[in-house]
Amino acid sequence: MAGTKINEATLRETLQGTESIPIVDTDLLKGRVTTEKLKEYVQPDLSEYAKKTEIPAAITVDTELKPESTNPVQNKVITEKVNSMQEDLNLLLGAGYGMWYGVEWDITQAASAVTRIGNMDLHKSLPIQSGMYRCVLNDDGEEVYRLGADDSTKKEDGVTAAVLDGTDGMVMVRIPAFYAKFVTDGDKRRVLISEYALPGFRKMGDCYLSAYEATIDRTTSGTPKLASVVNTTANFRGGNNNAEWDGTYRTLLGMPATLTSLTNFRTYARNRKADNTEWNCMEYEAYKAIYWLYVVEYANLNCQLAFNDELTAEGYRKGGLGNGVTNLNSDKWNTFNGYYPFIPCGYTNSLGNKTGVVAFTMPDEYDAETPLTTYVPSYRGIENPFGHIWKWTDGIHIKVQSEEAGGKSILYTSDNPANYQDTDYEGYEEKGEIARANGYIKKILFGDDGDIIVSKDGNTGGSSMTYFCDYFYTNIPSSGEVLRGVLFGGRADYGAPAGFTFANTDYAPSHASAGLGS
Repeated sequence: MAGTKINEATLRETLQGTESIPIVDTDLLKGRVTTEKLKEYVQPDLSEYAKKTEIPAAITVDTELKPESTNPVQNKVITEKVNSMQEDLNLLLGAGYGMWYGVEWDITQAASAVTRIGNMDLHKSLPIQSGMYRCVLNDDGEEVYRLGADDSTKKEDGVTAAVLDGTDGMVMVRIPAFYAKFVTDGDKRRVLISEYALPGFRKMGDCYLSAYEATIDRTTSGTPKLASVVNTTANFRGGNNNAEWDGTYRTLLGMPATLTSLTNFRTYARNRKADNTEWNCMEYEAYKAIYWLYVVEYANLNCQLAFNDELTAEGYRKGGLGNGVTNLNSDKWNTFNGYYPFIPCGYTNSLGNKTGVVAFTMPDEYDAETPLTTYVPSYRGIENPFGHIWKWTDGIHIKVQSEEAGGKSILYTSDNPANYQDTDYEGYEEKGEIARANGYIKKILFGDDGDIIVSKDGNTGGSSMTYFCDYFYTNIPSSGEVLRGVLFGGRADYGAPAGFTFANTDYAPSHASAGLGS
């Protein structure tokens, strides 16, 4: 297509006055442009930028995180901190998605029921509690054999007869190792348990506990040994070893031993293996572990609720262990046998490892006109965990001061058997002040270790059906200060005040009486 050539003058005349089309410099069209001329076309208008806030200078990041830092960003420090915590964060995330189960409650609420928290499937399978079992243990701490899951008179195969008289070893319950975390969050208290060593969790269990209330093997008079056996011979006579009652309704053959001090119980336990601290009478750490395992399983602080072998609709445990052997009349029991034990060791063997209760009818000599039936509980193989007789417990002391000597009662505990002694508090950890008057338990000391002794202000406002549902005994010296031991569980004539957390701090570790065993 042919066209007409337009010269520069014509172009200017044509475009002159046209607002929609800018005048174009013909030097640009012809490619003729100098550097100075180019600046006229590309130089930006910076007047608006002059109104903007001044751009800040570069920020220097602190080398470590500290409160006085004024730097708004600390990427370097934060990154290093997160990286160093990554493993713990992963564990915590895992814990939040199924590695623990537990309970929580509000200390201002009177109900004894607590709320299940954590992995609900674990509340059904109860992996830690289900790991408990009865077995026979030799004096070197080796399992000789396990006992039948449904019948402790048999070995694990359920057929072969077990030897429970001490010949093969002591009848014990294995408490598996587990990990617990005790959380105080305002008025909330939480107990979390896990099979795994999660951050902030402390190890518990990993021990063997007597399946029965302990008796004493007096075969060698110079070295009596604490024993957990079913043995009705004279060498294992319980109570105060009164041979005159053999063959009568008062017989102490086959019964647990009493009229023995905490100091002597400790000595007799350690006679099982010379020059060691592996064998002990009831230990506070072990007792505490059993208590919290029970609470998490049954989601209730009242262990005397009626026993119920059925599960809830969701598949959880319900009820409790029943009243236990706590319903005797004090005067009738005294007349019957002077407050000595009457439930034979191994009475719950028919339950095996299961939790349950077995009825026991008192002899006519107790009350011929109105026969009395009591019920012997077993918690996963542990017979009479409360009731029948008080249990001396080692690894726990109470410093009780008169008002003039300081006016405090203080809990001390030790988890190292090598430190157990009854002279002072050396090797024991001070845990806090506890109550100085008798009363039903409303609050416990708790703390990071889950201590189950009543707190300083926790002995008023409770009852046998509210809060912890158990009682607390103490007495205050008129002068000076005293070291007291702790008895747990209650006696056969205490009724509603009895239970796992029922504690008596009235006596020195040297005290002995008919209704005190271990």
